[in-house]
Amino acid sequence: MADPSHPVGALAPWIARQRWFANATGDALGLAAVLPLTADGTVRTLLIRDASAGAEALYQVPLVAADGDGIGGSGLADGPHDPAFVAALLAATLGEAELTGDGAGARGRRIGWTGGVPGVRSAKVLSGEQSNTSIIVDAETADGGTALLMVKVFRALHDGENPDVVLQSAIAAAGSPRVPATYGALLGSWPDPAAAGGVAHGHLAVVQEFLADTRDAWRVALDAARADDDFSAPARDLGAATAEVHRVLAAVLPTARADEVAHAALLGSMRARAASAAALVPSVARVRDAIAAVLETGAAGRWPALQRVHGDYHLGQVLQVPGRGWVLLDFEGEPLRPMTERNEPDLALRDVAGMLRSFDYVAGTIAHEGGDAARARAWSDQARTAFLAGYEAELGTALAPFAPLLAALELDKALYECVYEARNRPTWLPIPELAVHRLLEAVA
Repeated sequence: MADPSHPVGALAPWIARQRWFANATGDALGLAAVLPLTADGTVRTLLIRDASAGAEALYQVPLVAADGDGIGGSGLADGPHDPAFVAALLAATLGEAELTGDGAGARGRRIGWTGGVPGVRSAKVLSGEQSNTSIIVDAETADGGTALLMVKVFRALHDGENPDVVLQSAIAAAGSPRVPATYGALLGSWPDPAAAGGVAHGHLAVVQEFLADTRDAWRVALDAARADDDFSAPARDLGAATAEVHRVLAAVLPTARADEVAHAALLGSMRARAASAAALVPSVARVRDAIAAVLETGAAGRWPALQRVHGDYHLGQVLQVPGRGWVLLDFEGEPLRPMTERNEPDLALRDVAGMLRSFDYVAGTIAHEGGDAARARAWSDQARTAFLAGYEAELGTALAPFAPLLAALELDKALYECVYEARNRPTWLPIPELAVHRLLEAVA
């Protein structure tokens, strides 16, 4: 059990309640490193390791000296909610500082920012996030102007560059407006026996453009479905935006040929998810042979070249920006996958499958709310068709040759959703459960 007299022990109960903390308890937390962000150390970030069996992880916990007792009597307060931390992080990142601490170091790097380090007029932490902490900053530029910034603090740290930084900055640098501009990043180092040379390197934070007065595509689509409004044009535009991002990523970052190893790896991971879903959902277990046939046909079929992709693509990862159209966010990939895997070329069709499933979830939500399920299903089918048409038109490549692979990827995503809903939201399980059977009927 964590020692409550130690600073980490005092923080442990609070850490265990945070949404970004993946474990149920903070009983096995220990201090791995300390990185001061100010010369006097009143603003610092702690790297705290969870040594729990099966939940091993390293977390970043930014803190500031508290006026009172602070968290658990530690004398420390939650950094992202304090303007002093935000100002220090901006200074370190956009001022390209070199930081040295007890066991950790960091260096800031400008990417698209010009001018001096901005001042902080106000800062607000976004609520609802799970894996990271994002802060909206109203900043004053060196010339007295205004800049709206999104400062994202990565909570679970990994050895390797974060694709949210690498991919978004590469897309923006190519001139595409389909992602927020990236202004700078803070890259850290810390001890890790498993890393080369015993030292890990990874992103601690990123500063990006904040897009105000926007709505995410999930809310836009759900409102349209509730009103039974035709969503064909927005869905077609979203397909085109997705294809544009995929085309840019394939042009500016490495691609790879899909060899036998890649085919076998995909089939193995899909089989594992199918087994997990069958163990939890009886109706899935009854069609396991049909599922296996679709997955095997897809893995054995024709593949496009592998490339960098979004990796966790759905309607909630897209904003509708006035005068700019659809803008894609959060290129970290699936948070539970190792960073090395998230940085490998993958199938762009995985993103396509994810968005198709997201449209299906809109229809499922309508039915879950007691709405007209048949009408919602027709709405979803129309949106899915339009999305694919927009994607093909922008990419300039027909998807028909890859239909078996896309079917397998969409079925695989639905099986993943079955596992998630069965474990976390059983009342939502019918959405992916019914989708599994519809997808099987579609390829029968």
